[in-house]
Amino acid sequence: MNTNNEPTLENVNLDFLNKKAIHSFTPFTLLDYPDKSACILWFAGCNMKCDYCYNPEIVFGKGAFYFSEIISFLKSRRNLLDAVVFSGGECLIHKDIIPFIKLVKSLGFLIKIDTNGSQPKVLEKLIEENFIDYVALDFKGPKEKFFAITKSDFYVQFLSCFELLQASSIPFEIRTTYHSSLLNPEDIVAMQDVLLELGYDKNYYIQNFRNYQNTIAPLPDSQSISEKDIHQNMTKIIFR
Repeated sequence: MNTNNEPTLENVNLDFLNKKAIHSFTPFTLLDYPDKSACILWFAGCNMKCDYCYNPEIVFGKGAFYFSEIISFLKSRRNLLDAVVFSGGECLIHKDIIPFIKLVKSLGFLIKIDTNGSQPKVLEKLIEENFIDYVALDFKGPKEKFFAITKSDFYVQFLSCFELLQASSIPFEIRTTYHSSLLNPEDIVAMQDVLLELGYDKNYYIQNFRNYQNTIAPLPDSQSISEKDIHQNMTKIIFR
């Protein structure tokens, strides 16, 4: 009998273990899960094609590791790592992601999801099943610039993911990558206002684009944004 609120593997089809969806993994980090030691699983593929994306080899790449290889690695890290970060690319587009997360969770790890907010149905299932412990949700841009930045029409889905998280008890953060050729300070203020209107009162993280990176599309150097450029309302903006 499971008395620790950890998911059991009853009725879980493990045929996915012989598939590949993970492009690469980072075996250790202290930066990607707040106050926890973790590893990062980088899932291949993404349904957005943001010009400033630092990971084109992951977005356009293929899986290199069998799920079974990752499980073997994680079993060797029990009691050494606190958490597993699911990132990418976009981890939630993979059809085997829910049973895989359930299996990883059953090993005793905390689960963090990095997501672009395009898969509210998958996120809702993970929340309902209590499979995840922390979420970082990307806010790519205001509605009128969302397609230009992401080459996708997932703004409504992003709002749905936000509302799911807001209604849950799961700790989460909202974050935006800032490139001055794609966004301006007024856009950040407008995005902050959207969050405030939806009742968000946590930190809003702004990640300044790091120039001289290999990106999906060539971009001019970005001019960094700082606290002096932004009128802050109730939401606390944190620059990374």
